[in-house]
Amino acid sequence: MERVLLTHDQVREYVLPAAAGKAGDPRWPGFARRYGLAADQPVQWEVEALDPTELQRLVLAAVAPYIDQRVLADRIAAEERQRGQLRACTEGWPSNRSPDRE
Repeated sequence: MERVLLTHDQVREYVLPAAAGKAGDPRWPGFARRYGLAADQPVQWEVEALDPTELQRLVLAAVAPYIDQRVLADRIAAEERQRGQLRACTEGWPSNRSPDRE
């Protein structure tokens, strides 16, 4: 398992807004020292503050090395075949419109 998280570099790059952090978090002083933040004013940043399209891009980039592209292509092709079969089946169904609406 690999953790995917929001980095401090991303916080700066995307100019994400800070929210009040958890008072008393024992990890905060070390984090504050490492990144030059005020040790007495804990803050945090939420990944949800990213643009959804960018968040999706980052997640897909993080999982891409673990995806077997051949297996994925096979699954997509199978789903397309199933969609075609469903379409062919439903094309013969009568319309839901009543004759007086046409």
